[in-house]
Amino acid sequence: MPSQLQKAMAARVERGDFPGLVALVARGDDVWVETAGVTEFGGDVPMRRDTLFRITSMTKPVLAAVTMMLAEDDVLDLEEPVARFLPELAGQQVLVRPDAPLEATVPPERPVTVEDLLTFTLGFGIVVDPEGEFDPPYPIVQAWRDLDLRLAEPEPRTGLGPDEWIRRFGSLPLIHQPGEQWMYNAGTQVLGVLLARASGRPLGELLQERLFAPLGMRDTGFWQPADRVAGLPVHYQTDSATGRLSRSEIEPLEVWSAPPAFPNGSAGLLSTADDYLAFARLLLDGGVHGGTRLLSEKSVAAMTTNHLTDEQIAGGGFFLDGQGWGYGLAVTVRDDEVGGPGRYGWAGGYGTDWFTDPREDLIFIVLSQVSDLLWNGALPEFSKLAYGTGRERPGEAR
Repeated sequence: MPSQLQKAMAARVERGDFPGLVALVARGDDVWVETAGVTEFGGDVPMRRDTLFRITSMTKPVLAAVTMMLAEDDVLDLEEPVARFLPELAGQQVLVRPDAPLEATVPPERPVTVEDLLTFTLGFGIVVDPEGEFDPPYPIVQAWRDLDLRLAEPEPRTGLGPDEWIRRFGSLPLIHQPGEQWMYNAGTQVLGVLLARASGRPLGELLQERLFAPLGMRDTGFWQPADRVAGLPVHYQTDSATGRLSRSEIEPLEVWSAPPAFPNGSAGLLSTADDYLAFARLLLDGGVHGGTRLLSEKSVAAMTTNHLTDEQIAGGGFFLDGQGWGYGLAVTVRDDEVGGPGRYGWAGGYGTDWFTDPREDLIFIVLSQVSDLLWNGALPEFSKLAYGTGRERPGEAR
């Protein structure tokens, strides 16, 4: 008998909200995987448990975990200025206000630290104006666009290498004082460059060595073999002119079959449901995988604890939507329509989401390539149904 989650997924596919989806629910060692539909509207390739997805911002928690590993190894210190590894950022000034001309600046009140990158309080990120419009053309926004930094969009990817990217980023002023305000996205892009510098190896190799290989995440990386990339689902989002879902493939899929010039620590990974489950379980199990400790309990607790003030949460707008922020992921700080405080995880703008509820020993992952997952009511619907999966049909885990 189909689960309630499977029925809800199938109903959404039937009415055209998605061409297809993959959802995974885990409680302890039990795992339930539901699939529905196909990889593109009008296509005949079914969604499968091992379908590869662009997980975009679900990359951020991965970067945070590897940062904590390097901190435990004393390769870096969370409280030290980022300029130790990124001297290009040592001279950054701070705008007098977000919409100010680039030359209207004041000195920073303190240096940007590694922890600021993890908590997204470095003083730089996506700007949202008072009317709520995404990414208005303030001078600072136009400047980062002109420099091809790709600070707000996963694709097309920048052609800049990490050294040139960070040099150009360092030529810009910060938007707020370090530690003052939560701002989305830029922190883990900068962090990716810093981790490569600190470890002395390219970011992709570092993630593979410290996380993907130990966890058996064979299908996760900044690129995958051409035969796997060929099966990537099509990305769709609502066309503002028609109100309908439309294809939004900005780059050819083939670009994902070779290492990128700039490994994007904010939104650059490909992965699968089972691969990401391995990462989520590492955190839920306090940093232990298969009897081997990869991360300390203290580091996991730091990642999954809110570090923001109430004012900073309110300033996070629709990105945080009342949630707190740990290191590279959101932390629920009050009851919401899905559950209570203590849930943690993060979504990807192309239509993916993950959360873990430690109180329920529950992990939920849903993967689509329809950005509307985050806005059309499907995500809270699926998330609430995930809590009942397993209880309604015990013994059917697979």
